[in-house]
Amino acid sequence: MAFRHASDPDRLHLLDETVDTWHGPDHGWGAGFAITSRGSGRWQTPTETEWHPDDLTARHHPLSGLELEIRRQVTGERYTETYTWRNTGDEPLRITGLGLNVPIRDVYDTAAGALARSCHAHVFTGGAWSWVLAEPMSGTPPLLGVIVRTGALWAYSIESRNSVTWSDTRGHLLLHPTDHARNPEAFGGQPVLDLAPGEENVLAWEVGWYDDREAFLAATDAPAELPSLTVPLGTELDVHLAGGAVLTSPIPSSTHGVRHVEVERDGRRSRAAVAFLAPVRELVEARLTRILGEHRSQERPEPDRYAFLPVDQRTGLRQTQNGWQDWSDGAERVGMAVLLQQARRRDWGDTEVLDEALHGFAWFARERLVEVDGSVRRGSRPVPEPLRLYNSPWLAHFFHDQFALYGDLADLDLAARLLEESYTLGARDHLLIGHPEAMRAVAATLDEQGHGARAKRLRDILTEHALGFVGRGTALPRHEVSYEQSMVAPLVSLFATAYDLAPDERLLTAARTALPWLRAFGGPQPHVRLRDIGIRHWDGYWFGIERLWGDTFPHYWSVLTAIALRQLPKSLADLDTERVADAIFAANLVDFTPDGLATCAFVMPSCVDGRPAHRPDPLMNDQDWALALLLRSDVGR
Repeated sequence: MAFRHASDPDRLHLLDETVDTWHGPDHGWGAGFAITSRGSGRWQTPTETEWHPDDLTARHHPLSGLELEIRRQVTGERYTETYTWRNTGDEPLRITGLGLNVPIRDVYDTAAGALARSCHAHVFTGGAWSWVLAEPMSGTPPLLGVIVRTGALWAYSIESRNSVTWSDTRGHLLLHPTDHARNPEAFGGQPVLDLAPGEENVLAWEVGWYDDREAFLAATDAPAELPSLTVPLGTELDVHLAGGAVLTSPIPSSTHGVRHVEVERDGRRSRAAVAFLAPVRELVEARLTRILGEHRSQERPEPDRYAFLPVDQRTGLRQTQNGWQDWSDGAERVGMAVLLQQARRRDWGDTEVLDEALHGFAWFARERLVEVDGSVRRGSRPVPEPLRLYNSPWLAHFFHDQFALYGDLADLDLAARLLEESYTLGARDHLLIGHPEAMRAVAATLDEQGHGARAKRLRDILTEHALGFVGRGTALPRHEVSYEQSMVAPLVSLFATAYDLAPDERLLTAARTALPWLRAFGGPQPHVRLRDIGIRHWDGYWFGIERLWGDTFPHYWSVLTAIALRQLPKSLADLDTERVADAIFAANLVDFTPDGLATCAFVMPSCVDGRPAHRPDPLMNDQDWALALLLRSDVGR
């Protein structure tokens, strides 16, 4: 029903149906389902229960000829469970699906509520090397860990993601010894479990409290250590094998993309995931060709033809907005223009073609996106919409960089005006993505151009903004989601940037407090799509063409964590924050291919509400921010 610790008594490590009304017994801890050659069934209430002084045995019969016996026991500081599926029939039984509910409370009710009561679920299903870490969203101990000791897990899936639970809820987490029936290729391949009459399949795990990640990872008894999960093409991967462990297959390193590392120890198989990466310039220039050739709406009149639209990579067809705001020709699609800018600043690609595209987009943005009051529309179409302040710093930084490229003072003036007006429109109460960086860049350039008074006003406003959030503590305002990594990363960036401009111990203390909140979003899994990558679980629905909820790994806004880590004051930065920042940027390259294709959302679970996932959405939409911010963040490093 629950796991509680005396030092953190208000923390709800598991979903609680008295609080989370969409949760119920069907998804209680240990409830689940089986898919077999004899049919399918679920278990919840045991048909038989045996109580003993130190343990409990429950038996379930989800379908004819299949028995599940669950033994639960507390031994010292650990709680152990053993799940035994037994073929009680007279014929062989083939199991192609087993799912166990582990309902970690990964919920954003409010920022303060999430920090005080919720946990991030960091999941790794690598066969015998499998575990789940429920880490308080505050980043403070204790952490609740589940470690597989017998048997294997090869996938995880998510249920209860829909228009009732929306984006504040990650859903119900299920762990799978196999999810072959629903998605046989997920996570590098799902096994089939064949049981002769009387034969058993056993899964055992232990649950316990840990003071920190290091203590938990030490307890997992990993068969291998992979210091880096990304390496350049053709480079040998550094794999440290534990005693008795061997690699069971070669790791192809000649082509760009994710590869699995297969390890065996004592007859038990495990799997990690790494990536071999093409050079950044090669990936960027391939995207430039696609963006210029496919994402611009040449059929439109001027200046609309200079806008950028999503493209369905299955057909190469540009996607019209269809009244859906996240398919507009503004907002996040500005990332394509920013990528072109950053390439042009390096003289990558065809500079003449890039110049024409950037001047054209600037014309479009002025005419179609910027309103008279200095607000920025989500797209060119006159669709009724609330004010969206996110759009302001993105376009402001774009016009700043236009000035840096071409020297037109009107661009710098517009960049400054958009930021100034954003405060008139309410930016003081928001944690806007890219806002601290835009404010700093524009203020510095205004100084260089002899507009010191205007630059000082921007810096003073930014400092006031940051100190205002110091006073809020954990009571962060709701944005498009009640709480998320792309609120906390801009918060850390806001504190770090303001501290650098006007050192104040209050800002340093606030940055130190918020840093564990940010780091907690990314887990320590030995999987390139997961390690250090901030959890997001709604972008496949909002930005993809398949409208699939569920974990998106890596999502391009995970690079906001990398940016924030690179901005930390020296007293908070160390070699690990630098390593993590570099690793996050590198991991995001897996969503791009050397021929210029990309995905806006790789939906990670094997299934979401029964629909096969663990695949890229075919829509190329807003993902280019990952490349654009990598290049912009590297300027001057």
